[in-house]
Amino acid sequence: MPYSIFISLSKKQLFLLRDRTVIKKYPIAIGKKQTPTPTGTYTVVNKVPRPGGIFGVYWLGLSAPEYGIHGNNNTASIGKEISSGCIRMYNDDVVELAGYISIGAAVTIRH
Repeated sequence: MPYSIFISLSKKQLFLLRDRTVIKKYPIAIGKKQTPTPTGTYTVVNKVPRPGGIFGVYWLGLSAPEYGIHGNNNTASIGKEISSGCIRMYNDDVVELAGYISIGAAVTIRH
């Protein structure tokens, strides 16, 4: 797969990689201390446009059960430790990201 994702929790940024080269970076919100975002290497297992509710305009489900990368309806949350462990993005950003990422793409999350 040519595209993958690297997430830096400390920087609160998501990096879109193409053959291990950063081609885009996006600001994100991450899990709060009580419900931290899990670290590790996962894969994208599903892509759901218009999931509704708090998930904004797009959901990218991860192989870590119940975790994903998604849009959100609270733009003020970006850059904060506020979620229940998921990665939140601006709606426009998650739609753009979804256009690059295929099911099976690697997602690495590090502190």
